[in-house]
Amino acid sequence: MTKLRLAPGFLDIFSVLCITLAAAAEAYTPVDNYLISCGSSVDTPVGRRLFVADDSGAVVLTSPASSAVKASPSAVSGLGDADAAMYQSARVFTAPSSYAFRIREPGRHFVRLHFFPFVYRGYDLATASFKVSTQDAVLIESFSPAAAAARRNASSPTPACEEFLLDVSRDTLVVTFVPLAGGGGLAFVNAVEVVSVPDNLVTSNSVGQQLNPAVMPLQTAYRVNVGGPSLAADNDTLLREWKNDQQFLVATFTSAVTKVVNYNGTLNYLPGQATADDAPAIVYATGRELIMNSSTLDGMKQMTWQFDVDVSASYLIRFHFCDIVSNVPGQLHMSAYVDSSEMTPAIQDLDLSAIGNGTLAFPYYRDYVLATSSASGKLAVYVGASANKITKPAAILNGLEIMKILTNTGSVVVVEPTAPATSKKKNLAVVLGSVFGAFVFVSLAAALVIMFRKKEEKNELQTPSSSSKPSTAWMPLLGRISFRSTPTSAVVSASPSFTNRTNTPGSATPMSATSSSPSYRFPFSTLQEATGNFDEGLVIGEGGFGKVYAAVFPDGTKVAVKRANPESRQGAREFRTEIEMLSGLRHRHLVSLIGYCDDHDEMILLYEYMEHGSFRSRLYGGKAETTLLTWPQRLEACVGAAKGLLYLHTATAKPVIHRDVKSSNILLDGGLTAKVADFGLSKAGPDTDETHVSTAVKGSFGYVDPEYVRTRKLTAKSDVYSFGVVLLEALCARPVVDPRLPKPMVNLVEWGLHWQGRDELEKIVDRRIADAVRPATLRKYGETVARCLADRGVDRPAMEDVVWSLQFVTRLQEVDGLDVSDVSSLNMVHQLTPPSHARQRSAGEGETGREEEEGGSSVADDDYTDASMRGIFWQMVNVRGR
Repeated sequence: MTKLRLAPGFLDIFSVLCITLAAAAEAYTPVDNYLISCGSSVDTPVGRRLFVADDSGAVVLTSPASSAVKASPSAVSGLGDADAAMYQSARVFTAPSSYAFRIREPGRHFVRLHFFPFVYRGYDLATASFKVSTQDAVLIESFSPAAAAARRNASSPTPACEEFLLDVSRDTLVVTFVPLAGGGGLAFVNAVEVVSVPDNLVTSNSVGQQLNPAVMPLQTAYRVNVGGPSLAADNDTLLREWKNDQQFLVATFTSAVTKVVNYNGTLNYLPGQATADDAPAIVYATGRELIMNSSTLDGMKQMTWQFDVDVSASYLIRFHFCDIVSNVPGQLHMSAYVDSSEMTPAIQDLDLSAIGNGTLAFPYYRDYVLATSSASGKLAVYVGASANKITKPAAILNGLEIMKILTNTGSVVVVEPTAPATSKKKNLAVVLGSVFGAFVFVSLAAALVIMFRKKEEKNELQTPSSSSKPSTAWMPLLGRISFRSTPTSAVVSASPSFTNRTNTPGSATPMSATSSSPSYRFPFSTLQEATGNFDEGLVIGEGGFGKVYAAVFPDGTKVAVKRANPESRQGAREFRTEIEMLSGLRHRHLVSLIGYCDDHDEMILLYEYMEHGSFRSRLYGGKAETTLLTWPQRLEACVGAAKGLLYLHTATAKPVIHRDVKSSNILLDGGLTAKVADFGLSKAGPDTDETHVSTAVKGSFGYVDPEYVRTRKLTAKSDVYSFGVVLLEALCARPVVDPRLPKPMVNLVEWGLHWQGRDELEKIVDRRIADAVRPATLRKYGETVARCLADRGVDRPAMEDVVWSLQFVTRLQEVDGLDVSDVSSLNMVHQLTPPSHARQRSAGEGETGREEEEGGSSVADDDYTDASMRGIFWQMVNVRGR
């Protein structure tokens, strides 16, 4: 192997920088810092870090079949001291198993999984094949030591560290290992790290297609110290490892045109720019410089690095720069390119001294998002002199990070943890006493449950009391396996198997209800009968919470039944949130909660049935025979959904912020009335004397407010932004993010605002309705969209103004010959404007509040009436009476 030759004096500088780095390492102290040695019975020092045994009680290990195995001295003899210590033991699983980590501070976390196969008695870990996932994402679809070695161009299995950067919003992170059939039914892991990092480590300020890596799971592919030595984790404040760039540098551009440079001065860290947490000081104090000579002037103007990547995947590429070669400001002008299927400009005409206001040697990084890598499986990165100004020095690069964006999180598997493990060293008498006490407790609890059930059956037809509350029986007590899909919105719509279903006799009488709302508790047996024992043929939607079934009660009443996975802790929270939120909310444009069931650890919600499914499915992505929504119908649906959101924001003392507004969470009933659905992520807004709620970022990719992502400050204006994205969908009838499209079109928000800014929004209107959209209507509609999508919340309208604007647009569409750009037409505008008192009253109407139309316009209309639902509730209560 070729040895890296360092420039004269480099080792002295390196020693100084290591001292500086050691001081900088104290700058960030992770709140969560789990270093777990798997399969070890003792704590293991690895460099300056201490990995604790996985049976020490630091984490919860849940496994029906696991073994602690240890490598022979010869198996790890070829590894360095640190690697030998880390990889000398492993935990082997022959069934789905998990580690659970209590998260003290939600936010960004590094999750590192360490693998090194060896032979132990009957186990040959080199033959293992397995899947790894968390509750929200598949981290590794299929891992095998041989494939990992091949990716590293190694002839035999070598130590592998798979690193992920996740935004963890839960109070517990569960990492599950699932053996695959092709790997002899084995899974293993040598060590696991879960370490919190600064939330601003990845932001949404990247160049290229905005897949917004700030809210997506990332997998580290490469982390390169350009021009400098490889760095162990101990030399990084965030415990990252960095590789030297020599192996990736394309041979044509070696020492003939580049040289390694280093800096022995003090780096100038500037406010708002890179910090020691973004990369170690030594990364910025070393680099590779492009040398100006005859070959460079003849057109060989780039340094080139090439990497093996997955085909057609998305990547976040971070360039680290520090001008340590210029003598005066303004000398260095350079550009960077990323070669996928074509040469793509990532950075153009970069003048670092201009960014630093004349300062040199200041750390700086720039992010670029590559939406789709090429089919060749190769990714080339070029850095060279600016095409506009070729100067000396020509170009420099100090560091490079390439992270895969996990856009498709797959089908996750979760093994929920048992109660925290007890130490093996506890006294046997204490253990036996605990077991006996538990037996007595369970016996008493069983007796009480039997008594309660008998009493409950007696009172089943009585009027519900105010003390009735949802049971807590859904909280899992034992480790169980949960298979569920990637979180998506459940779509409630009709299916042939449901519409042709024959009613069967049975009971749908609710068991109990709260006095404050018409939400009833249904027995599980009733729902089994109504859904044909949850017949898969009646599934009409599926999301992260669970499956949605079409159900029909004996009297013919149709409902949508959403059955959650009881093993999902997130599902339990969403279940509780939906009941708490919807129990106190009634509005024509909110999907009504009819009832729930929590028998037998079930989490089931019943909603009014929405015959026409989701707004999204009626715009695009639905069945081919789906009837096209006309432009007036789309406008009407947008107005209705906006009214539903307005009610959420204004009907209670604290606004209710939906947090997951998207076209698939807007459902259409038989009359195409739009209703907002899925309140599992909803959150109470700030008090009247506060401006925001600080909370972890949640929502759906492509719809999340960028200001919320940057600041974690949630306001009602976050819903306004998401609704602005829906308005664009309604106009264009295409997905919010579609990597299959040409690069400028991938992100709908960017694409739409581009054409709106040019006053040419008509170029992207759904061609099926383009002829029906009046120019004046489109102009005002585009203005409304642009205001909703403003980068800062203070620049967005309130939902009340959005409702009014959309009603104004609707009137423009209906009135012939009106053009608001024509002064002669302005005398008609007052006829379209709702009275000011109507706008004020709409925000405060209660459950039964109404507002008469005045002047031909109203914001509220009769949206707050729940009369239509009372009939359904009456039928439910009186089913047995008929």
